[in-house]
Amino acid sequence: METFAPDVSSLPAAHPRARRLSADAAIKTFFASNAFVAIVVLALITVFLVREGFGFFGENLKGIRLYRRAGLEYVDILRATAQRHSLLSRELSQIRLQESDANALAAFDQFATGFSDAADDLSGIVSDTGDQALALREQGATDPNAVTALRVAETRFDQTAPVMKDKIDNLIATAPQLPTARAQHSFEKWKQNARVYLASFPETSQKLHAWNPNEPVPAYRAITSFLFGREWITASFWQDWYGIIPLLVGSIMVAAVALALAVPLGVASAIYVSEIAARGEKSLIKPYIEFIAAIPSVVLGFFGIAVVGQAVRAASHMSIFHWVPFFPISERLNVFTAGSLLALMAVPTIFTLSEDALRNVPRGFKEASYALGANRLQTIARVLVPASLSGIVSASLLGLGRVIGETMVVLLCAGNRIAIPDFTQGVGAFFQPVHTMTGIIAQEMGEVVRGSIHYRALFMVGLVLFLLTLGINYLAQKFVARFRMTIG
Repeated sequence: METFAPDVSSLPAAHPRARRLSADAAIKTFFASNAFVAIVVLALITVFLVREGFGFFGENLKGIRLYRRAGLEYVDILRATAQRHSLLSRELSQIRLQESDANALAAFDQFATGFSDAADDLSGIVSDTGDQALALREQGATDPNAVTALRVAETRFDQTAPVMKDKIDNLIATAPQLPTARAQHSFEKWKQNARVYLASFPETSQKLHAWNPNEPVPAYRAITSFLFGREWITASFWQDWYGIIPLLVGSIMVAAVALALAVPLGVASAIYVSEIAARGEKSLIKPYIEFIAAIPSVVLGFFGIAVVGQAVRAASHMSIFHWVPFFPISERLNVFTAGSLLALMAVPTIFTLSEDALRNVPRGFKEASYALGANRLQTIARVLVPASLSGIVSASLLGLGRVIGETMVVLLCAGNRIAIPDFTQGVGAFFQPVHTMTGIIAQEMGEVVRGSIHYRALFMVGLVLFLLTLGINYLAQKFVARFRMTIG
């Protein structure tokens, strides 16, 4: 059956239907152009990040290859052994802080001095070979004979290692007994670590003999050293490394603390305001929670430095917390301090979106629950929250996207130590300083030379952060779509 479609173009300009269609077309064009602009902006940001970061991997690969040819990699095998000795010496200093007996401290100080002096010959080898390697790097590592001369360190290490081992073994055999149980327990653990360190000497010798300056460095090392590297070292006289793992771990840990605090507070507040609070309470609670979003992040950062961090450190020195193994803490700026402030920033987002999700649950669900004899708590726990779970999860993901991209608070309160925390301390790792991806960009971008490898590395960090937040927001949108389908 044919349908008759009127020719709108033939209608007079003043005809109401023609005017209505013109208005609809204008509205459609307006919103379509906004969507187009959003797509163009997203594409421009992506192209900008890729363009500015382009060339990083090529320059990084060049640096890694020179690092091998010049013998810096060879010296770092020795340097790693010397650094492990230094780390053990620092652990002795930490153990000393746990002891208060003056007589025990005198014997312990003598032991610590003997242990430190045992590595003098090793430090000399590292210093001599390091100077040779730096000279080779300055020359472009073009002289193979110079690299051969560098390998004299193998023989020197093979001669030094047994002597060093005997000295440390004798020290451990005559180690003093500490009267404090906690200090003695830490000292016994240190002795085990020292024995493991001594057992690594043969492996170090094998690495030195197996090292080959002419072994090719595969191209993928430029990518893997960035994505899986555990060091971020810039402007070094020795070797620059651009590994994102310490920054990524710091960002994730701070965001995890923020979500652990913000999700229960935000969701519980939303449930209370939506289902329990009286009208007067709602008019008071809701504006105040949403007002938190208006506080400048730099003000929250100052509050974290002056109040939160100081309060946490003071609490860790209180006698009632002496049973906590990682207390007292020495750093007031750490993962927990930054995460606490970011949680405060994420609560308004999670609260508002969770409340909307709860309000969008069909009223019939609640009425059916009450009709079956359920009380208010049962209705909330078994009906309303499960029905709005997708919306609550999407609110939490959007809160995560909010905190992981925050700069000022983490720059002021996270401690800015570029290192992976010591996870052997368990929960204590969350009370150690870290650096984050946003913090490193804000801190270093103003100091780098435009177009340098450091400059390009920061843009690659920005690209990783951009993709991460884009993925989080994509997941949040998927949950929102699922929530709407469930409600529909």
